[in-house]
Amino acid sequence: MLIQILLLLVGFLALIKGADFFVDGAASIASLLKIPTIVVGLTIVAFGTSAPEAAVSLTAALNHSNAIAISNVIGSNIFNLLAVLGITAIITKVPVPHSIVRKEFPFLLIISGLMVLFVVTGFSLNRIEGIIFLGLIIFYVVWLITDALNNRAKIEVAKPAFNFPISLLLIIGGIAGIIIGGDLVVNSAKSIALSVGLSEKLVGLTIVSIGTSLPELVTSVVAARKGNVDIAIGNIVGSNIFNILFILGLSATITPIPVEMALITDLVVMLFATGLCFFVAKLNFRLNKKDGYIFLAVFITYMAYIIVRN
Repeated sequence: MLIQILLLLVGFLALIKGADFFVDGAASIASLLKIPTIVVGLTIVAFGTSAPEAAVSLTAALNHSNAIAISNVIGSNIFNLLAVLGITAIITKVPVPHSIVRKEFPFLLIISGLMVLFVVTGFSLNRIEGIIFLGLIIFYVVWLITDALNNRAKIEVAKPAFNFPISLLLIIGGIAGIIIGGDLVVNSAKSIALSVGLSEKLVGLTIVSIGTSLPELVTSVVAARKGNVDIAIGNIVGSNIFNILFILGLSATITPIPVEMALITDLVVMLFATGLCFFVAKLNFRLNKKDGYIFLAVFITYMAYIIVRN
């Protein structure tokens, strides 16, 4: 048991540092190629900080641990919206860019609803639904880049932090850390769950999902404190879009994912959290300390519920 816990911690460390290196390298290359900052926040940073979820869920799908694959995504999305945004808003007021309220947040709400619809109609995510999700992520990225290029004159391009060789080395090292960490987290979490009588579903919704969402938490808090609101909010919204469309899309395409009845409640909570954050953001175009406490209170209530449920 002790060895498995140590392997789990090592896996999380590899995931977090791997994602950190990947984001730094990718963001630097994007800057060298003159890609606008907001595109970096909504794509490279968001997708990079979601790399641990991708590694865990895809490894779980390949190992036929489907309960971890889908519960990790659901738990991560709930944690990102309620805990990450909540903590960020408590630490500092977070202005929400109008473009994210008008475009990305509604898109996230739509695909979250689509995910719930797919699951409740067949209690699974099949290959066709996975392919639909993959098609939508391609549409999203093309839409985002096209919109940014059309408004290039109004958008700031960040200065590169590293030269091209170092950036490439960070990306390669980051990917290696993510792959190794993902394998360690899935295998050790599964072993711990079985040894103490916990379900894979509960482990995926709590330990794994929170652990793999730590990059989003760190990135958003640091970005908000530095005034980079496009990255602070865009990172969360973009990560959740990536989690649903790419991670679940690819996982379901690799192997269909059966969904337990109990996860329907968690899906509804995810949809509610998405709607709540969108409503609050649209109401004032900012998140303040009061909003942060509300988000955290909802998250803590949910955590207590799923622990008791297990």
